[in-house]
Amino acid sequence: MMYPLVLELAAPEAPVRVPVAVTCRVLGFSRQAFYQWCANPVSDRDWEEAHLVNAALDVHAEDPTFGYRLIHDELVHELGLVPSETRVGRLCSENRILSVIHRRRGTGKKAGPPVHDDHVRRGFTATAPNRLWLTDITEHHTGEGKLYLCAVKDVFSNRIVGYSIDSRMKASLAVNALAAAVSQRAPEGTLIHSDRGSQFRSKKYTRLISTAGLKGSMGRVGACADNAAMESFFSLLQKNVLNQKRWETREELRLAIVVWIEKTYHRRRRQRRLGKLTPIEFETINKTSQPVPEISAQTVN
Repeated sequence: MMYPLVLELAAPEAPVRVPVAVTCRVLGFSRQAFYQWCANPVSDRDWEEAHLVNAALDVHAEDPTFGYRLIHDELVHELGLVPSETRVGRLCSENRILSVIHRRRGTGKKAGPPVHDDHVRRGFTATAPNRLWLTDITEHHTGEGKLYLCAVKDVFSNRIVGYSIDSRMKASLAVNALAAAVSQRAPEGTLIHSDRGSQFRSKKYTRLISTAGLKGSMGRVGACADNAAMESFFSLLQKNVLNQKRWETREELRLAIVVWIEKTYHRRRRQRRLGKLTPIEFETINKTSQPVPEISAQTVN
């Protein structure tokens, strides 16, 4: 973006003519790069992306409700272009080609009111299975887009008693994880603690808590420590799985998460809080828990 300035300052009609070498040195780039730009001011990629933006604008003008995914489909199937969906998404975002029903999520959005009081108050201890469960959602990027995991942890043994994996962070993600835990453990009066995410405040989720005979609990807004025991599990997952490589597909990452939870975390990773036992060993030795079948993750949509 600074190359045109170099031309302007070096022009003979400039009030104070500045040599190219001086301007390049001051602005911090080489003369070779500047002269390459002079030979080809618009790169092939820039030229191609300009055509893609124009095509996307035409598609969006015909139907303003189209988001980047539908625009991408039109570019591929109707116009015969072959850009990736990620590239179209980036160009639409940069050029504000947004659906008229687009809602920007995340920035500046306040958490909704709690539907439950905080009954835990950072007291992450339990004297028996199914007394206190914690739940939360984490996400990670893949080559196909984000993958979301909602997990439910029993504080007594630190065992993950239910989880759900999906390509979208909908209310069903939290509902499926809690439903898996309920079906496997058959709890009575269990306290289930979460943050104030919209998934945990949805009608389907709160209805499941009520019908399953559970008791809801929610932490405060922006207080990560109010669910720190759950965050510690996600931190382990991040270090041992998510950050180990670049994940190309959602299915590849989903399988890695399931294998790590069921094989490593439950059966091989010893925890000092459990007397250097694994969650499975701790439950077996204490004999206060009932036998639990294997938990299968929900299929990625």
